Amino acid sequence: MEKIGHFIGGKQVEGTSGRYADVYNPATGEVQAQVALATTAEMEAAVANAAAAQPAWAAQNPQKRARVMMKFVDLINRDMDKLAEKLSSEHGKTFVDAKGDVQRGLEVIEFCIGAPHLLKGEFTDSAGPGIDMYSMRQPLGVVAGITPFNFPAMIPLWKMGPALVAGNAMIMKPSERDPSVPMMLAELLKEAGLPDGVLNVVNGDKESVDAILDNPTIQAVGFVGSTPIAHYIYHRAAENGKRAQCFGGAKNHMIIMPDADMDQAADALVGAGYGAAGERCMAISVAVPVGDETADRLIEKLVPRVEALKVGPWTAGDDIDFGPVVTKAAQENILRLINSGVDQGAKLVVDNRDFSMQGYENGFFVGPHLFDHVTKDMDIYKTEIFGPVLSTVRAKTYEEAIGLAMDHEYGNGTAIFTRDGDTARDFANRINIGMVGINVPIPVPLAYHTFGGWKKSGFGDLNQHGPDAFKFYTRTKTVTSRWPSGIRQGAEFSIPTMK
Repeated sequence: MEKIGHFIGGKQVEGTSGRYADVYNPATGEVQAQVALATTAEMEAAVANAAAAQPAWAAQNPQKRARVMMKFVDLINRDMDKLAEKLSSEHGKTFVDAKGDVQRGLEVIEFCIGAPHLLKGEFTDSAGPGIDMYSMRQPLGVVAGITPFNFPAMIPLWKMGPALVAGNAMIMKPSERDPSVPMMLAELLKEAGLPDGVLNVVNGDKESVDAILDNPTIQAVGFVGSTPIAHYIYHRAAENGKRAQCFGGAKNHMIIMPDADMDQAADALVGAGYGAAGERCMAISVAVPVGDETADRLIEKLVPRVEALKVGPWTAGDDIDFGPVVTKAAQENILRLINSGVDQGAKLVVDNRDFSMQGYENGFFVGPHLFDHVTKDMDIYKTEIFGPVLSTVRAKTYEEAIGLAMDHEYGNGTAIFTRDGDTARDFANRINIGMVGINVPIPVPLAYHTFGGWKKSGFGDLNQHGPDAFKFYTRTKTVTSRWPSGIRQGAEFSIPTMK
């Protein structure tokens, strides 16, 4: 069986802890590899390696660092299919969706090619008599990224790109559920010209996370995952004097106004709710039609679309809509929550609890489910299900609908479908959520804007990618300078003597 170790000092190394986690093929339920789980000592050795490599990397000018990113872009494009195939085999995403995972990360690397401009400081001449002032952005040193299973290419790339091109060294701790793609990306960065030790990928579990949080050399931590762990990492990092950028869970609402194009809204909900088996922090998991007539029309449009969804392994072809969830535990938790919705009185309009994939009975498949008449006191409304389940909460008015999204503890993403510009403008201005879509179901910003949720979806002051990433991975130094006058007083022609 394949053993996956770590990438340290520019090469793959075996783990020494003797502890391993199983890496499954979610479509079959079989263990396909084992990944090493690092000890604190292994993590400390990787950090020391990064700290030794970082000064020389930071000393290179930003344009040279950006050229490494340029080459990295070429290599990712060259190996796109290879990366997507490995991603699909460990996560379960369809091949097309896996390529999208890589592509959205690649776009951030493309943005990072502009680092020389983004790292420029500011200058003020004659701030006082003979005084000039200027600021410079300098790297933090060694930083860390702790990334989730659901985007094993995109989110590591979101962390790696800005951190490295800004002159830092990085420790990457990917999810132990699908660790291979970050290891492959590290190999590509080495091929692109990144010096050995500047990026180390250390696989592990909570012991590795705590080792990152407690290591005094590491200056900043970026995390994406569940809200309880985001909260834990944010607080422990802050206690240890580190910068922390931690993004957690979500419960994204999409409001459908009576004037919305109902076919467009239904198509948007199906793609946003069931894509990637719902394992997206930006998935739409709550549909909020305004008025019973709107709700009835929406459900009528949704049911045949949901019933027609094709579920299967990524190897089954490009017409598969979504694949299995990542683990058996995830599958069981999703089904538990679906049963709780039925028990608590929601109407299960599309019921696939008995779904079984012929030939893949041991795989972690969950069929698509659609609820209607969900209320905000139900577990399926309050909890992030992270599965192919869409809940419909009927609102009588626009104010009730917007109140549902604003009152929920999560504030990652939201959307409204309407043809009325005044309603859309009011929604965008009032909503207390970080990313907003207007007739766009998954409002993930492009690489040159920033990504981040509000409320219990995000902890920290700066978002991912875009200009915020360069602020997060650098610190500003301001210099005030004054040169003594008198040097220009004129030439002396006599031989200098002691005076």
